[in-house]
Amino acid sequence: MESPFLHWDVTKYASFRLLLRLFVSSLSATVPISVVNGFLSGADRAAIVRLAERSGIPHELLREPGARVTQEQFSTLYRLLATELDDEMPGIFSRAVRNGTLKFLCLSLLDASKLEVAMHRFGQFFHLVLDDFRLTSSRDEAFGYVELISHGERLSALGAELMLKLVHGVASWLIRQKIPLVEVDFEWSRPSQADDHLYLFPGPVRFAQPVTRLSFEARYLDMPVRQRKSDLNEFLRRAPEDWIFVSFAEQLVRHRVRQSIADRLPATPTIDIVARDLNYSVRTLCRRLEVEGTTFQAIKDEVRRDIAIQRLTRSRDTIAEIAYDVGFDNPTAFHRAFRAWTGSTPSAYRRTD
Repeated sequence: MESPFLHWDVTKYASFRLLLRLFVSSLSATVPISVVNGFLSGADRAAIVRLAERSGIPHELLREPGARVTQEQFSTLYRLLATELDDEMPGIFSRAVRNGTLKFLCLSLLDASKLEVAMHRFGQFFHLVLDDFRLTSSRDEAFGYVELISHGERLSALGAELMLKLVHGVASWLIRQKIPLVEVDFEWSRPSQADDHLYLFPGPVRFAQPVTRLSFEARYLDMPVRQRKSDLNEFLRRAPEDWIFVSFAEQLVRHRVRQSIADRLPATPTIDIVARDLNYSVRTLCRRLEVEGTTFQAIKDEVRRDIAIQRLTRSRDTIAEIAYDVGFDNPTAFHRAFRAWTGSTPSAYRRTD
């Protein structure tokens, strides 16, 4: 197929490439619809449709198991649901976490002398607020731990994951430094979309473990709390972006591979090229990716899928242009791949105009 850009003038092409670079520089992993539906579980059907559409999510996608949304759409939906349901963890726990809870939690932590004290207060706070679980913090000579102990069947896997995300996000915010995680352990079996956990937690994720907990270097517990009351409003305004999602600056090898591929689009680089970019041999790169539970081909598909979804939801570029820019020579091949990635057609992501 002839490239849709062959007849563009130089100025228009340069502007388009600048736009693409902006998309690539802000590239983030998309969010599986299973997580979105978890948040929607506490709302009635009319509210689901209304709030999804207001978030830029075509409500038809809620029924597509392979569908995904952008982090911006997810976060908008989160805030709308929290307001509508008066629940800052919408429908996740056995009772609502009323609006304002996160603010009062953070206020109770700001005068702690160090992070270790703040983490103890964090556990005590939610012991007063919810009956679904207990959070405990501890340490040994090398590592600090935050363990989540579920009470019976009250807590879902989604609820446990979100609570650990909140712990990590608030802890990192308090010391003004993202805390690298040595391990993230879950008691339940590996889910079908386990790869998505690598974009939620900045560290190795393990399933079917004896406990559910975060592990990190103990030295972070001794760091002083650096935030002040005047800093809190901005943190709350950006919720949940600042505590749910992992920045790609906190890079596992797969994150670096992802960025290398994105930087080279519309050309789709081979594994040899990316390995050279990252100063690895192909064998070493494959081994490192295997340890992280993925492959080069899977990451390449993720990159193209996520850029396509962002472009479909944020721009008015034609589907043919987007197809070319994520490495496809013709729209038919792109349609086929996009349906395999998401279970939907590209046009399904544009029904909110």
